Amino acid sequence: MDAQQIRQLKPKLDRYLKRFADCFARKDTHGHFPVYVEGQLSDLHRKSVEPIAKKAGVPVRTLQEFLSLLKWDEERMRDRLQTIVAAEHASPHAVGVIDETSFAKQGDKTPGVKRQYCGSTGKTENCIVTVHLAYAADGFHCLLDGELFLPQEWHEDRERCRRAGVPEEMVYRPKWKIALELLYRSRHNGVALRWLTFDEGYGGKPGFLAGLRERRQDFVGEVPSILPGWLDRPQVTRRPYRHRRGGRPRLRPRVTSGSPRARSVKKLLEQDPRLRDQPWKRYYLRDGTKGPMVWEAKHAWFYPKDEEGLPGPRLHLVIARNPLNPKEIKFFLGDAPSGTSVGTMLLVGFSRWHVERCFEDGKDELGMDHYEGRRYPGLKRHLILSAVSYLFLSRVQRELGEKNPGVDGGPGPRRRGCPDPVLVAGGPGLGPAPGGTRQGHPKHAARQRQGPPEPHEADPQKAPGIRHQTDPHRTLPVEHELAL
Repeated sequence: MDAQQIRQLKPKLDRYLKRFADCFARKDTHGHFPVYVEGQLSDLHRKSVEPIAKKAGVPVRTLQEFLSLLKWDEERMRDRLQTIVAAEHASPHAVGVIDETSFAKQGDKTPGVKRQYCGSTGKTENCIVTVHLAYAADGFHCLLDGELFLPQEWHEDRERCRRAGVPEEMVYRPKWKIALELLYRSRHNGVALRWLTFDEGYGGKPGFLAGLRERRQDFVGEVPSILPGWLDRPQVTRRPYRHRRGGRPRLRPRVTSGSPRARSVKKLLEQDPRLRDQPWKRYYLRDGTKGPMVWEAKHAWFYPKDEEGLPGPRLHLVIARNPLNPKEIKFFLGDAPSGTSVGTMLLVGFSRWHVERCFEDGKDELGMDHYEGRRYPGLKRHLILSAVSYLFLSRVQRELGEKNPGVDGGPGPRRRGCPDPVLVAGGPGLGPAPGGTRQGHPKHAARQRQGPPEPHEADPQKAPGIRHQTDPHRTLPVEHELAL
């Protein structure tokens, strides 16, 4: 970034922030908005309220009140951000990523704080957890939304919630239910996601997968190795079942007697010949920071066991193995047209690095984890303001044409800067599963929709060598104070 480009950022930022002007009813309240955003974009080491206020020459208490007490419409600001993304960064290959992050905290006053697993430090300690939805498409990514996870002990102590400004209608919800709410809000604001991906913490929740299908959202997400199910759908009966001890007959649907037992996806890989004996096929996905990213994969149709013990809908099961470390195996479930290639599903499943990059940039560059307030309204607004600041940085990076390493959004034949995944080694090509559409999915009942073409097989002599593979985690280049 040269000096002229840095000088141009201030008027560019002013024009960008004007798009959120109607979120404020009073001019004096609106005046604090650029102060906070510019503080997040500055070169301050600590980007909490106090250093931002002191740098801008405004009273610290005034900026604290802007976050927690003054009246302005933060939900409209979040909706405006999403409509900007929907209108100006739409892509037929857009991938949404669900993930959570954590902020270590001291004391017990921050809303939602408790001793729980803290992903930032990799251990159990005092922290808060927030659930987020990120957007990635064609070399661009940003955060669309985020919400606090309210632990059960906070939900049960409403007086504590009132002291922290947590509204009465905000109750304990599992993280996967928060994720579905974030997806619903983004759709309401026009954000169209071709795919959604997530980690095994969400993929292991049958209610979450069912919720995505109800919303007709295609997905490829990681699931735990202990997830049970069947490769062949067992028969289900509704006939009344009377226990030998007598009593009223059971009328609930159940798997018929003598049907195979559900087995975990790990056991199926080890024991079922259709997976055990299926040759691994090697896919080159993209270039990472330390060389080509190559994974081996197997595919089968799979019926996950639902919360009632019954077979769920037919889904893709994609099993990926790291050829450099064969003990590293990942299991993915996908709800996609039957013609979707394994390579495409691998690309989607390995797209979570986008949200990890957003978290890294948000914390390192914008102070996303520097919030020090004790009230929920302030935390909620801080998360939204951080997303607004991050969207500006992502737009500037895109406009200046700076190279974004690694996968550039969603898979598809027209992705920019990254070829489709290439089959570099393995047995015969794995064609589409029987049938032209996904069974039991209302979105595809009326017409057949074909997935992207199967990745082509490369010449083994010319296939890229396999070296150490990592996801790119290079922060956005905010090396200067951006003349703010």
